[in-house]
Order: sequence, then structure tokens, then C-alpha cells
Amino acid sequence: MELTTVWFILIAVLWIGYFVLEGFDFGVGILFPVLGRDDPDLGSNDLAETGEVRRRVMLSTVGPVWDGNEVWLLTAGGATFAAFPHWYATLFSGFYLPLLLILVALIMRALAFDYRGKVDDPVWRRRWDWAIFGGSLAPALLWGVAFTNIVRGVPIDAEMEYTGNLFTLLNPAALLGGVTTVALFTAYGAMFLALKTDGAIRAKARDIALRVGLAAAVLAVAWLAVIHATTGSVESWIMAGAGAVLLLGALAMLPSGREGWAFALAFAAIAMSVGSLFVALFPDVMPSTTDPAFSLTTTNASSTDYTLKIMTWVAVVFTPIVIGYQGWSYWTFRKRVSGHHIPTEVALAARPEAGRRPKPAATAGTSAGGSTDA
Repeated sequence: MELTTVWFILIAVLWIGYFVLEGFDFGVGILFPVLGRDDPDLGSNDLAETGEVRRRVMLSTVGPVWDGNEVWLLTAGGATFAAFPHWYATLFSGFYLPLLLILVALIMRALAFDYRGKVDDPVWRRRWDWAIFGGSLAPALLWGVAFTNIVRGVPIDAEMEYTGNLFTLLNPAALLGGVTTVALFTAYGAMFLALKTDGAIRAKARDIALRVGLAAAVLAVAWLAVIHATTGSVESWIMAGAGAVLLLGALAMLPSGREGWAFALAFAAIAMSVGSLFVALFPDVMPSTTDPAFSLTTTNASSTDYTLKIMTWVAVVFTPIVIGYQGWSYWTFRKRVSGHHIPTEVALAARPEAGRRPKPAATAGTSAGGSTDA
């Protein structure tokens, strides 16, 4: 097998790893305004069920792993730059604005995770909560738009330069891809919360995962059909079909409370679906809609053999280390989290009545008119 093919496969694996790992914490962030809102119907003194406590629980599920998940994105970008520099140049120049928006959203999301708890003020926390929501929603939407355009093709000229504009990227198929990835990651994040939490939030997350997952399954079938109808092969069709079946299997596990199986099957469904996109793309890396002869391929967009050989040895040494460390971190933080794990003083401060200042009682010796005895 040629090294160009090997590195195309490795980059595909990196993107699959990014979406199956970052996808669920995007979903957790998107669910912040839904599962983390103050629910007046609770009506009890259960400190574990206030909105702020539920938001703390949601943050606790992804807090130990979200930054490690983003390593897959950085590695995928770096590998693309080194192994296929022409692909990297055309992609980042043509998709400059969407990729910039993704970068800004990820930065805001990272800042929100770190700074949300720095100030004990509800307004401060609420603003960072919206940053978590927006910083999760925007990448989930834009990655679907970007990958739909990459696989279906964009206008590229003979000099390997993108000749379209922003509105070229916002075509109906790409927007369908964006909506699909948002729905899919939302359902996936809800499955993760159902797996990692306990109490009322677990039941609510399971219910959301089932309802949103059904809509995501319909959208995913339509999206994959649109992509593979124009660029697909027999192999990519088989993988896309397997992804749809696995997603339905994940949804079937939810009513019986088998969240572990549901999450594992959803994990496999996303991996299979993303993999089908790369199978449909190969041997191109960016097809040209201007002229197929102008398409970027694994051959004309690659680095030299010497560069690829060095990269291969580096990957052989360091990839197992990174995977082993990340697996260890997931194993360490494998237990469920509930509101009862949040410190009592935090739960008390999060109660709606905590922010109300009681009216001062009349002191002894105070007259009705407000004057006091000497």
C-alpha cells in the first residue's frame, strides 16, 4: 500500500476519532439550556434538582475529557498539513470563514469551561452558559456543512485554488448536513448524559435522546443518501447503511434503560457514517465541480515520500501513547455523577430563593412612623 493511501486512512481515522469523542460533549453543551434550566415543576426541597446543580453535573461529565477530545482535531489538522499540503492550503483558504467561526466558537467554549466558576454570580455564570451552548452549537453545525462540501465537491481551478464564495458553501445539501450533525450530536450527548448521570437528569436525558435521535436518524438517512447518490461507491453505501442500522439499534436500547449499549452503538454509528464519507471521497481529497481533472487527489496533493516516511515512524511511536493515556482518563472518570455529588453549599446557593434578600424585621423600640426611642 502506498504511503499516500496510508496517510489518507490515518487522517480519516483521526477525524472519526474527533467526531465520536467531541460529538457527545458538543451534545452536552447544546443541551445546557434544556436540561440545565430551572424547573419550577420540581417544587420540592431536593437540592440535587436545581438548575444550577444540574448544570454543574453536566459540566462534571465532560470536564475531565473535553480538552483531550480536541487533541484529535489538532492532530488531524497537523497531519493534513504535513501529509497533504495542497489539500490543507485549498481547504483553509476556501473554507476560511467557516473554519474561523469554528475556531472562535471552540475558544469561547474553552473559556466558558474554565471561567464559569471563577465568580460566584448568577449573571456571570448565565453568560458563560450561553457561551458553552453557542460554542457547541456552531461547530456542530459548521462541521456538517464543511464535510458535505468536501465530499460532494467545490469549485476548484487548475491552480488548485477555490473559486467559490461563502454562499457557494451554503447550498441546500450542505445545510442539510449541518442540521443533521446538530441533531445527531444532540442525541449522542443526551445518551452520554444518560450513561454518566443519575437521578432525574438521567431520565430526562434518556427521553431527549430517544425523541431527538428519531429525528436525527431520518435526517442522517436523507443526508447520507444525498452524498452517496453523487459520489458514493458500493463500499460507502454499505458503511452508510450499517451506520443507520447501528443508530436505530442505539435508540432501541434506550426504553429499557441500557444506556451503555445505546452509547456504544451510537459511537459505532457515527464512526461508520464518517468513515463512509472518506470511502466515498477516496482517491480524491477535494473533488472539483469545475472540472474533475482539477480535483485534488492523494497523489497530486501529497508531500514527498521522505516526509511521509518520517511521519509514519512518528505516528507508530506516539499514537499508542496518546490512545493509551486518553483511554486511562476515561476509565478513571467512568462513574456516574448526580446532584448529590455537588457540595451542599453550592446546592444551597443555587436555589432560586437564595438570591432573594429578606425584608428587615422591625426592631424593638421602633415606632410605626419609623422613629426610634432614644
